[in-house]
Amino acid sequence: MQLPDADTLLETLIAQMRPHVTSKTALVGIRTGGVWLAERLHAALGLDGPIGSVDVSFYRDDLGARGLPPNPQRTDIPFDVEDAHIVIVDDVLYTGRTVRAALNELFDYGRPACVELAVLVDRGGRELPIAARYCAHTLPQPLPASQTLELSRDETGALSLRLIDA
Repeated sequence: MQLPDADTLLETLIAQMRPHVTSKTALVGIRTGGVWLAERLHAALGLDGPIGSVDVSFYRDDLGARGLPPNPQRTDIPFDVEDAHIVIVDDVLYTGRTVRAALNELFDYGRPACVELAVLVDRGGRELPIAARYCAHTLPQPLPASQTLELSRDETGALSLRLIDA
């Protein structure tokens, strides 16, 4: 399968979001790929406020089955969530469980006025009723569960997508 160029997809995402963001829009990236995207979106969209980041490791509904993550990251939401317009940013939307975990964690910080979702790629395979408001690319057919679509970033900051067989 030929994967689209991640930087080109990011430009598409920027174009989709630009008409809808305001000075009150705050971005929260899901670690790790979502944080990389949120940083790039923040700069391209000219947002003033700080970027938030969440590590959903302890909010996942499969924590008991997966066990503790080896290197959990700190969640950092350096702005008031109460009544904010928040866009959660993630790299790949799959089952919806990661986004559900991010929502649960976000609501521990307050009650936003609005929460939207921006993703680079929707790979199909939803298990929860979650959809992205902003999505740069939807795969024509869902990937099998045995494959993972992963965003990576090199030392220069260039983004790329790769398909991994489990």
